Amino acid sequence: MTMGNYTNNDLVRPKKALGQHFLVDLNIARKIVDSLSDNHDLVIEVGAGMGVLTQYLIENQLEKLQVVEIDKESVEFLNKRFPELEGHLTLGDFLKCDLTSFRAQQGIAVIGNFPYNISSQIFFQILKYRNSVSECVGMIQKEVAERIAAKPGSKTYGILSVLLQAWYDIEYLFTVHENVFNPPPKVKSAVIRLKRNNVKKLGCDENLFVAVVKQAFNQRRKTLRNSLRQMIPAEIIDNEVFNKRPEQLSVAEFVGLVKSLETKR
Repeated sequence: MTMGNYTNNDLVRPKKALGQHFLVDLNIARKIVDSLSDNHDLVIEVGAGMGVLTQYLIENQLEKLQVVEIDKESVEFLNKRFPELEGHLTLGDFLKCDLTSFRAQQGIAVIGNFPYNISSQIFFQILKYRNSVSECVGMIQKEVAERIAAKPGSKTYGILSVLLQAWYDIEYLFTVHENVFNPPPKVKSAVIRLKRNNVKKLGCDENLFVAVVKQAFNQRRKTLRNSLRQMIPAEIIDNEVFNKRPEQLSVAEFVGLVKSLETKR
């Protein structure tokens, strides 16, 4: 990563508590940024670190760029390195941001090298603001990326797979090896892209949908008849779908299951 006239003492120290692994390969950084479309009113970079993605986002996204960084040391470094970020850089926690306060009209794009320890929480935050976030490009742990992109029938298909695929089209873009980070993580990473699909409403109680999906996968080795026993009215317990395990159901089948629960509750 090009640092101009900065010395080692000026650079940000990766902090284990924040799950920081700084990307140092500029080709991969450019590839990640180029994976994001440009038809958004707002682009939020989560956890800029020392700005390896930021430098490319500034090139053509500066007017609509908002960088959210929780590490004070990183914010100080970014302010010095990119004075043009004034007014575009926030010291704060993305997980606590009210994304609707940005008032984006054509959707919000989220991008970042997401810390492994909060990557799932970042995606739940995106789900919370699904009517505002139209696209996300994130680098995360390879195992989590595979889980999110997994299809029904896969052993890695789970809660995030179903919930995200209900609202987004998922693409596993490419794998990233350990040696392009400082410090190198112990596992491989991957970049995925989420694009908001055309679903406005699922056609069922969406809170119940989330509750059913979570309850089913929390006991994924059991059939739905057993894992959802407390939620299933007696008159529909013989329905064939309840003989299946959760990883066998598509998003549409989970929606159908929730509808059948609603009619009997």
